[in-house]
Amino acid sequence: MKILLASSEVHPFSKTGGLADMVGALAKTLAGFGHRVGLVTPLYSGLREKFHKIKKLNWDINLPLGPGQVAAEVWTLSVSARLTIYFIRQPDFFERPGLYQEAGRDYPDNAARFVFFSKCVAQLARYLPWKPELVHVHDWQAALVPLFVRHQSLSDGWHRVPHTCLTIHNLAYQGNFPASAFELTNLPAGYFNPKGVEFFNHLNCLKAGIVFSDIITTVSPRYAREIMTGQFGCGLEGILQQRRESVFGILNGVDYSEWRTTRNSFLRHPFSAKRISGKLSGKLALQKEMGLPVNAKIPLFATVSRLADQKGVDILLGALEEMLGNEMQFILLGNGSPFFENAYRDLARRYPDKVGVRIGFDQGLSHRIEAGSDFFLMPSLYEPCGLNQMYSQRYGTIPVVRTTGGLDDSVVDDSEDPAKATGIKFAEYSAPALARAIRRALNLFQDPPRFRAYRINGMKADFSWRRTGEHYLRAYEQAQAQLT
Repeated sequence: MKILLASSEVHPFSKTGGLADMVGALAKTLAGFGHRVGLVTPLYSGLREKFHKIKKLNWDINLPLGPGQVAAEVWTLSVSARLTIYFIRQPDFFERPGLYQEAGRDYPDNAARFVFFSKCVAQLARYLPWKPELVHVHDWQAALVPLFVRHQSLSDGWHRVPHTCLTIHNLAYQGNFPASAFELTNLPAGYFNPKGVEFFNHLNCLKAGIVFSDIITTVSPRYAREIMTGQFGCGLEGILQQRRESVFGILNGVDYSEWRTTRNSFLRHPFSAKRISGKLSGKLALQKEMGLPVNAKIPLFATVSRLADQKGVDILLGALEEMLGNEMQFILLGNGSPFFENAYRDLARRYPDKVGVRIGFDQGLSHRIEAGSDFFLMPSLYEPCGLNQMYSQRYGTIPVVRTTGGLDDSVVDDSEDPAKATGIKFAEYSAPALARAIRRALNLFQDPPRFRAYRINGMKADFSWRRTGEHYLRAYEQAQAQLT
């Protein structure tokens, strides 16, 4: 199959979150299966300097954008014989300090930036010599592509049009812009209506993708069901219910070439399910690195997270206030809301022998936290997929999660299957409910045989991208079978 992916961020070239990891890994996986894969993404500041093999292609783009014209260049990087990255170089739009915002504020021309990017993707989908058969776009920044493809097929003589797939990574981010932004699409006014791209008199880019793509995927099976409800649908549950038969929930995978417990440059103490002793050495080293008392007998909890309401960091604060009277330690690595940053710093000041906090992000430290901790806390309000609970299991760290989205799909509680349990789940979104889950974890720590069984079960779980890639291929093939 010939597949063109499109995303506003792709690891290792650009990243603000899990979107970049997912798209980069999916592209490598599909190419590894033997498919022809292209991946379109903006050429952001510094990429040519960092990746010297990025070369300009003899392909200039000049497209209408509202009343004007915007020019761009196409640059490429050949990753392998079957995988090519296509970078859209438009300096005025993409050579900036941030991807979407600066100093905490969205760029005011984000509509123009990503309408133009979507037009460029459609242009490549139409004119690439290898003729993509399916275009797979990700989140609102590329969600207008299916509409541009559909419109050109109906009005501009584009034959053998590729099928389209939209993946929703987080429905809360929709690319909502004032109605005047619709002019940037240069599409007929008939598309701007409640059955099209209009949403409460705004242009809604994600809604456009939901309406006009051939199939829709989300990043976990449970999230696919959740977004069709009023609680999680963010106003789009009705249109998603109408597309129910075309929606597939596919759990994200883990790149085990990066997230591994042996031959990992970030880990000083390698270990495996068969030789677990290195994990204890990693725990002691982590306690020392974070300035906590070094003691193997103290259960060590951790989280690596954006400090935002979605991640449950508010109820985590409340639960820790209740539970830190017990013999336990807690480590946090993350940044985000200044309120939560200050609150966790204050917690560390008040409990210097029990709480270690590092504000910011450190890739190496995130690996050492996953490897050295006993329990990993993810009390998310909602979590489309989540990756840390899967990293934790591979690293023999027991996840404590709320039953939402991908967290529910990827963790097994002993109430579901005692023999296959990998973690601890709780349902109610509250600090007391999380505190009860932490108390269960403390009890588990005091039962070494059960504690070890959870660890080994988690380390043997398969969240590989091979499994995830096979699910995507089945979705692509089903779309082609239905729509041919």
